[in-house]
Amino acid sequence: MKPLSQASFREAANPPYKLPPPLFNARCRACWFMASLLLLVGASFVSLELDWAAFASVEAARSMGRFVAEFFPPDLSPVFVNKVAWAAWETLAMSALGTAIAAVLGLALAVPASHLSTQDPAWLRSPTRWLLNALRAIPELVWAALLLISAGLGPMAGTLALALHTSGVLGRLFAEAMENVPTGPGDALRTQGVGPLRVFAYATLPQVLPQLMSYTLYRWENNIRAAAVLGVVGAGGLGQLLSFHMGLFHMNKTATILAAMLLMVVCVDALSFAARRWLTR
Repeated sequence: MKPLSQASFREAANPPYKLPPPLFNARCRACWFMASLLLLVGASFVSLELDWAAFASVEAARSMGRFVAEFFPPDLSPVFVNKVAWAAWETLAMSALGTAIAAVLGLALAVPASHLSTQDPAWLRSPTRWLLNALRAIPELVWAALLLISAGLGPMAGTLALALHTSGVLGRLFAEAMENVPTGPGDALRTQGVGPLRVFAYATLPQVLPQLMSYTLYRWENNIRAAAVLGVVGAGGLGQLLSFHMGLFHMNKTATILAAMLLMVVCVDALSFAARRWLTR
């Protein structure tokens, strides 16, 4: 082993100082993106003309305090609690059924939208992706308002609204997940003359199934919150009950409904988080 010279020891003990990279690099795309984002945020503050002084004033704080005080005590009478429990069950059922329909529809659309092999029909990919974009571009509230005309008031419109919007979201996520799986098992089956449906069932789907289940559970969490809001437009569940009692200024009943929403979301989030951790282990 060659001994180190005195200069080498000195250089090792005192490494040369290097200037840090510049804060903004003209060739850095991320820098330009962040600069554009900051410019957009600044323009938003200027154009919206937000009155922060009135919002942070003492009078606004007093008004908010009086408004919050009207929520207490919440209505915990057995009749109303049973009514809230039934509405919570209706909200839970809407979200679960809507997510289940969306998972099936999203998977059916994700297969033609993804590029799994060179033998896949390319002409079907672009229209399917456009359909997925259209489904998820329309919010759940807009879908519910449109479906109220045909389905009427109640949970039917809310369930279909959740299913249509979520199918667009899950379809896109499913397609990207399937495109990222290793193609070796599928190629091996294709060389043996196995059909595309069996290749998908025995090669692609087993590799990606835990990720698809994780995506579905995460969207179910979101749909719980969305289903609680959809009732505001008459789509059933806790939201419809909330809209009714808030319109009549029954703040003690409103407090009970809000507490039920919070409790339901916390329980579902914990259950979904535990299930996703178990699936991805």
